[in-house]
Amino acid sequence: MAQLGLIGLGKMGFNMRERLRGAGHEVVGYDRNPDVTDSSSLEDMVSKLDGPRIVWIMVPAGEPTRQTVAELSNLLSEGDLVIDGGNSKYTDDRINADLLATKNIGYLDCGVSGGVWGKDNGYGLMVGGAASDVEKAMPIFDALRPEGPREEGFSHAGAVGSGHYAKMIHNGIEYGMMQAFAEGFELLEAAKVVENVPAVIKGWQRGTVVRSWLLDLLVRALDEDPELDDLEGYVEDSGEGRWTLEEAINNAVPAPVISAALFARFASRQEDSAAMRAVAALRNQFGGHAVKKVQ
Repeated sequence: MAQLGLIGLGKMGFNMRERLRGAGHEVVGYDRNPDVTDSSSLEDMVSKLDGPRIVWIMVPAGEPTRQTVAELSNLLSEGDLVIDGGNSKYTDDRINADLLATKNIGYLDCGVSGGVWGKDNGYGLMVGGAASDVEKAMPIFDALRPEGPREEGFSHAGAVGSGHYAKMIHNGIEYGMMQAFAEGFELLEAAKVVENVPAVIKGWQRGTVVRSWLLDLLVRALDEDPELDDLEGYVEDSGEGRWTLEEAINNAVPAPVISAALFARFASRQEDSAAMRAVAALRNQFGGHAVKKVQ
């Protein structure tokens, strides 16, 4: 049995705690929400852990994570280990690792995929950091990953930063896959050739080249709302799609699918697009094409 301190008990962290406990591990959680926390403060959480300690962070990326690492640097001891399992930008990892290294505290960055289904299905894990630290935390990783061969649900990607880099690219790919399914759905709906669109998409779940968990989730959504009329077509992005494109530019790697998917999300947030108004005006100017005036 392993022992873990877990900071951040939101949608992901709460389910991770439950999965770890179900595997027989002891988890001492801390969250600002008094209804879910096991500790009154970070200091209280650390005091409940036996050394050498392992502490896993699941808080929002950026300043919340950096601040949590800074606080832990003053609470933990030599030989302890911190794992950042949030969606931090990989460039933050070296900064966090260097800060903790001044106290001889280890650091791993872990990209986590699985969403709210991870509690039952397991989480795909991509880890960056020293091999000795990875080995120290392996009982935790093995409990969180899906059942089956370790290499099919867990990877030690390389040095510090590589785990979050791998997760960033994973999410960029996810953007493109989601957009492709979405465009296919819209075309099936618009053409009116297919009479039962949800049935066609459900029929892709077995035997087809495009079968996948994302397809399964689309089928589930269509079962609940066959034309998806209950939703607004407004889509946020978590930041990792943008970071993926930045890396594509920095490395001169063409990424047209991921870039188109990201820009489609931007377009979804525009109630009235100035760009599209300009396109309509130009078409009217050079070709006399009809335009719709604002009522």
